[in-house]
Amino acid sequence: MFPAEIIKIKRNKQELSAEQISYFINGYTTGEIPDYQMSALLMSILLNGMSEKETLDLTEVMLNSGERVSFDDQIFPVDKHSTGGVGDKTSLILAPIVAACNVPVPMMSGRGLGHTGGTLDKLESIPGFNTSQSLDDFKKFVQQYGLCFIGQTANICPADKKIYALRDVKATVESLPLICASIMSKKISEGIKGLVLDVKVGSGAFMKTIKDAEALAKGLISIGTGYGIKTNALITNMDAPLGRFVGNALEVRECLSILKRESFKNYSYTDFSDTENLSIELSAQMVAIGKKISLEEAKKQCLSALDSGKAFEVFEKICTAQGGSLEKLPDSKNQINVFSDSSGFLESINTEKIGIAAIALGAGRKVLTDVIDPITGVCIHKKIGEAVDPKSPLFSLYVNDDKSGLSQAQEIIKSSFTLSDNPTPNKPLILKTL
Repeated sequence: MFPAEIIKIKRNKQELSAEQISYFINGYTTGEIPDYQMSALLMSILLNGMSEKETLDLTEVMLNSGERVSFDDQIFPVDKHSTGGVGDKTSLILAPIVAACNVPVPMMSGRGLGHTGGTLDKLESIPGFNTSQSLDDFKKFVQQYGLCFIGQTANICPADKKIYALRDVKATVESLPLICASIMSKKISEGIKGLVLDVKVGSGAFMKTIKDAEALAKGLISIGTGYGIKTNALITNMDAPLGRFVGNALEVRECLSILKRESFKNYSYTDFSDTENLSIELSAQMVAIGKKISLEEAKKQCLSALDSGKAFEVFEKICTAQGGSLEKLPDSKNQINVFSDSSGFLESINTEKIGIAAIALGAGRKVLTDVIDPITGVCIHKKIGEAVDPKSPLFSLYVNDDKSGLSQAQEIIKSSFTLSDNPTPNKPLILKTL
């Protein structure tokens, strides 16, 4: 086989065989096939798609490129995966909630893709937090604390790890089959028996329409079910950033505010109700699957774990176990406010632009080798439908000492919202359950 011939087949909208997919993916993983040829195939897949069989074959190759974790039969590990959004920080809240409800959560997460943030980047803004645990320690922490956060090790789906990084800088993040294969190969490798999917839709999501979000959800559920994993999906609104803060350390602090029931930057934890509510809904789905109980009972247990402080205790313990120091979590003192030029009601936010503005400030990566600045980011002071005037800040930008990227971020932020004369009703946070 020749790589160029395989690229040509997909370029011409034809189906690749399992052997061709295996040859190409394994060849890229070992370094025999270069980045530029993998990029060409990824772009062909983005433009021309893959059949269900091709997607399953791709998932299988990625899964079998490395090791798989297994847990004892008597425990029922459950994980959650979000397809990515702006300000999407629920993992840091729901994972300790679910663990506090005695459902183990082996959470293998990723870094930011495109304009969306990554759980690993948020966690690594906590000084010392080590997401590069061995698989033995991963299992040990899950068994001991009910939870562990890790990134992909060299031994878990190495094919996906290499391709995942390339997709981010080659504009092929949005491809449905690539998303499905990437997500499910990692999740299956964790040894989970249950999975809850948070499929985002809207201006800040990769899926812009309900139709596309449902297609992605159904594709993921199909793969999960085929591997014997109980898989549910929520389709959730990403037409506005989740919560109020976008940026790694800022998002961690928002999560701590919710977990500890305390204020942050003049905001009560109740001002982060959308973040909390979605975290509870996803947690309840996970606990219901893991304990085989009703969703109503699961939700009661999740709320109790949060209100009692047990969820924060779990998060604090796993932070310490993984080397993190919450006391040393950094914060930016450089706050630049952005105002609207006119009065009205906030009608819409181009949420993707908020994510891009955060990247301009250093909160994400423009290229693969960029180093993230954990203290930078954006605060969104107003929610859809709320009154806006030129005297009160609509956004705040948190910048580093040299204020790099500030002018670019200000320009993007200024173009990211529209006002109306009358209040606009907000869309529900959860649009559909599958």
